[in-house]
Amino acid sequence: MPLSDQSLARAEELIARYPQRRSALLPILFLLQAEDGYVSPAGVAQVASLLGLTRAEVGAVATFYTMFRRRPVGKYLVSVCKTLSCQLRGSRDISAALTERLGVPLGGTDQSGMVTVEEVECLAACDGAPVVQVNTENYERLTVQEALRLVEALLRDEVPPPTFAADGSVTEPSTAALHWRLAGLGEPPERPEGSGEPRGGAPVDPEGSGEPRGGAPVDREGSGEPRGGAPVDREGSGEPRGGAPVDQGPGEEDQ
Repeated sequence: MPLSDQSLARAEELIARYPQRRSALLPILFLLQAEDGYVSPAGVAQVASLLGLTRAEVGAVATFYTMFRRRPVGKYLVSVCKTLSCQLRGSRDISAALTERLGVPLGGTDQSGMVTVEEVECLAACDGAPVVQVNTENYERLTVQEALRLVEALLRDEVPPPTFAADGSVTEPSTAALHWRLAGLGEPPERPEGSGEPRGGAPVDPEGSGEPRGGAPVDREGSGEPRGGAPVDREGSGEPRGGAPVDQGPGEEDQ
């Protein structure tokens, strides 16, 4: 199962903080990502069983919020702002240069499993445009060449100080460490509990595609799928458009 026995013990610590088990869903999903690298179908089923929810309820939350991933990401998640102020100052050129360097489309992970690059909406630092984040920490006013040097350092497993390092900002050493903190568990261990694998780093496709294995495909422009938002209605699905699906009660798979 995605959550090891040690992580399940941590999950019970999180659940004990809330009046109802189901209230711990968000931190438990972060814990799942810290150990498994993403929110897999098996992870959804395990969390549903743990919290007394249906898989539909857990899946609705996991697909509604963009911070939960449906396929593994690299040790370093590089997010390029694509909103107007950053676009006017060259963010799209940065995105194009980074995807070319890594040999992947937006949302892809390089073959080493170290770096995933994506575009995101406003990062609330318009005065620092163009803004690039690494594991949610800002690197501001970057040129294309500076952004490329940043990614080259990450590929060497080196983390340059972020823009506000002098004010105490610290870039998390991996996406797994970031998710551990977001779960509310404090200082992350060096490795996922119960795992012999190092934190971070998506398993990559051995065929050389540069795509990480497992999980549902990420959005590609023109695919018709919303990028990181609520699931859209499918004919006969019974799910409303534009929001998180409503629980329809236990179906056969949930019984």
